[in-house]
Amino acid sequence: MRVIGLMSGTSYDGIEAAAAGLTLAGDALVMRPMGALSLPYPDGLRERIAAVLPPAATTTEEVCRLDAEIGHAFAGAAGRAIAELCGGAADLVVSHGQTVYHWVDGGVVRGTLQLGQPAWIAEATGLPVVSDLRSRDVAAGGQGAPLVSMLDTLLLRAREGVPAALNLGGIANVTVVPSERDPVAFDTGPANALLDAAVRHFSGGARDYDEDGRGAAAGQVNRGLLAALLDDPYYRRPAPKSTGKEHFHLPYLLEALAGHPVPSPDDVLATLTRLTAVTVADACRAHGVTELVVSGGGARNPAMMRMIGEELPSVPLLASDDLGVPSAAKEALAFAVLGFLTVHGLPGQVPSCTGARRGTPLGSLTPGRAPLRLPAPADAAPRTLRVITE
Repeated sequence: MRVIGLMSGTSYDGIEAAAAGLTLAGDALVMRPMGALSLPYPDGLRERIAAVLPPAATTTEEVCRLDAEIGHAFAGAAGRAIAELCGGAADLVVSHGQTVYHWVDGGVVRGTLQLGQPAWIAEATGLPVVSDLRSRDVAAGGQGAPLVSMLDTLLLRAREGVPAALNLGGIANVTVVPSERDPVAFDTGPANALLDAAVRHFSGGARDYDEDGRGAAAGQVNRGLLAALLDDPYYRRPAPKSTGKEHFHLPYLLEALAGHPVPSPDDVLATLTRLTAVTVADACRAHGVTELVVSGGGARNPAMMRMIGEELPSVPLLASDDLGVPSAAKEALAFAVLGFLTVHGLPGQVPSCTGARRGTPLGSLTPGRAPLRLPAPADAAPRTLRVITE
């Protein structure tokens, strides 16, 4: 089955589209990556998404408009992926959409909202679309995140020691896959969320992120600010747990800076980068991680990777590319996998990773133009992932 995965993360800088050929073979899921595209949002749409994110107020009219316009953008991305990556023919589109709110109350996730109406994708491509993948996990008592833990678990299960996968997006999340225990996954805290907010603030909107970690590399860590940020109760909560920009946003940072002024913007960036490194390392040490496989936008930030290496000097750092999964496309490929499992009647989450009461198929299905014909339900869920790269 040729599956298109679509994803826009908490940095909301555009749409990642990835294609893969997916089949079940015994206890293995076989994945053949077919390429990926990174597509910016149309002019003005990114700014409008930013304008509705917490703690900002919005209206139901704007939510409705964004749901449609993000759906249009995802439909365009799906069409390009089908044409450019799949030779014009695919079987299924899986759309994560754009998260605009993740409702966490006392550590319990009560709801989650992703915009990007799937009807536009189905109408534009003629293909069935699996969407809204997080809500079913939340309904089953889970955190709705990190859903990439399913791909991580399949990918790392056969490796020795205590391997873990780290994704450095707006929020950092880790999946730990010990050979003798159930896997565990959770959001460790901010990766690019506070960094990006700081860069936009200090540059007056002229820049969106700390390119190549240059600002952080030029600055010095402010220990007082770092200690204040590390005092956040979130870091002391047990896993599974999840967070987002509802918590880690610009007003949060400005409040911390009010109590611990730091005159140099580069010093702020260095401190925020070290915050990510420390919280990732603390999570890895707590679970005895012996190998860390890294992906996401932060993996391309040399300052962030250097600091993580300094905090975990005895833990080898690998790129997910080394295991056959392109780092830049990993989350889009993960959602392609989840949709593939859904249409085969298989669970898309690992309960020990999200906290769900049981494994369930994820998402809602929007039919395409042709009569909807689902594959025969699979007899058993896969236990490992085999990646074919040639």
